[in-house]
Amino acid sequence: MSWDEITKLVERARAGDRSAFGSLVERFQGTVYAIALSRLRNPTEAQELTQEVFLHAMRKLSQLREANCFAGWLRQITVRMALNRLTRRGPFLGTDPGLLEQTESDGTSPLDELLRAEQSAALHRGLARLKPLDRATLAAFYLRGRSLKQMSREFETPVGTIKRRLHVARNRLRKHLERRRESVCA
Repeated sequence: MSWDEITKLVERARAGDRSAFGSLVERFQGTVYAIALSRLRNPTEAQELTQEVFLHAMRKLSQLREANCFAGWLRQITVRMALNRLTRRGPFLGTDPGLLEQTESDGTSPLDELLRAEQSAALHRGLARLKPLDRATLAAFYLRGRSLKQMSREFETPVGTIKRRLHVARNRLRKHLERRRESVCA
C-alpha cells in the first residue's frame, strides 16, 4: 500500500467510511502493537492498548490536520497512551496464586538460621585455634573485606606472600574444622 493510498483512506475515513478506517487498522495494527509492546513489555497489555489507540484515533481523526501525517500521528498517540498506562498502573504486584505455591521461599526458616549460627560458631572456634598471623590474615581478607594490596600495606608484606599466607591459613582452618566435625560425629 503506497502513501498516496493511505492518504486517500484517511480522507475517506474522515468522511465517515468505516471500511476505510478498517483498512487503516489492518495496515497499521502491527506497527502500533510493536510500539506498545516495546513500551509496556507485556503482550496482553500491548494488545489492549492497540485496541484503545485505534478507538481513540477513530474518535479524534477529525483533529488530524494533514492526512499524509497519519502514521506519525498514530505513533504519537500510541506512545502517549502507553506512557499514561505505565504511570497510572504503578508497579505490577499481582501474580497467579498457583505460581506462588510452587515457588520456594527466599526467606530463611528457623532451621536454616540455626544451622547457619552453628556453622558460624564452628568457624569462629576454628579461627580461635589458628596462630595469630593465620587468624589475622583470614580475618582481614574474609571478615573485613580487605584487598590483597591493602593487606600487603597493612602487613608490610609483598602480595605474593599474602596469597601464600591465605592459602596456608585456609588449609589449616579446614583441617581444624574437619577434626571438629569428625569428633562430633564419632
